Amino acid sequence: MVSIPVTADELAAGVLRPEKLAQANHALRRDGIVVLNDVIDLEHIRILRERVLEDVDRFVNRPNAPFNWNRGNVQQDPPPFPPYLFRDVLANDIVIQVTKSILGPGMYNSFYSGNTAMPSESRQPVHADMGQLWPDQEVAHPAYALVVNVGLVDMSPENGATEIWPGSHLDTSVVLQHGDIEVGEKELEARRKFAPPFQPTVPQGSVVIRDMRLWHAGMPNRTQTPRPMMAMIHFVAWWPAGTFKLHESARDLLQHPDLRQSAEYVSGDIDYVSVPGAHAYSEEER
Repeated sequence: MVSIPVTADELAAGVLRPEKLAQANHALRRDGIVVLNDVIDLEHIRILRERVLEDVDRFVNRPNAPFNWNRGNVQQDPPPFPPYLFRDVLANDIVIQVTKSILGPGMYNSFYSGNTAMPSESRQPVHADMGQLWPDQEVAHPAYALVVNVGLVDMSPENGATEIWPGSHLDTSVVLQHGDIEVGEKELEARRKFAPPFQPTVPQGSVVIRDMRLWHAGMPNRTQTPRPMMAMIHFVAWWPAGTFKLHESARDLLQHPDLRQSAEYVSGDIDYVSVPGAHAYSEEER
């Protein structure tokens, strides 16, 4: 996996050097994933981490808790109001420069959520959040959505770093129309022979950008502390927009010439705890 160090000068200017941008672009096209190091203020990470860890029991203890496949992975929205909204998280110039190099002008962010790996021995099935748009392709089409992940702690195999299947976004066997996002065992074994999966170590303050078609899986967190990770999704301009709620004070904060937020800005309280839903979780697993 390609990890790109971002210098203080690049961060201040909001622009990667051309050779680094080319490296990030190539990694996303070839591997489906790239890491940008040192792009989020660690004080912002600390503020978010403390609130997200404080909130986690509120999500877990919901009557319809938003577990993804098993109780080891909780879909958890961060608070969408001050003092927990930061430009370098939601509208980071370096991140946007990279995603625009893949998705082109007019792109937008339509998602602000996250997932928390709870202390557990459970793992998810390998899946792709979204697949190829058309069936029976000989060659995969270009990316239409990129997930932007921000870890609120150092992520490693020990605390449940996501299992990544490099290059799998170019596999045309998983398509949008099929509905089921889990990857079959036959396809997994075939790919394992030449491009086996791995779990990266990613320090806090970094951003992981991945093609939304990339095969991956939530893994066991063998520590005693939940591992929170936030997520946004940058879509091409022509994709049908979804929306999410943000406090109206963020409207000016998040204005950016190359990324619009598909947000509904509201002035009152936002019940963000009740929003996320479970995926493929059975009540029998409680």
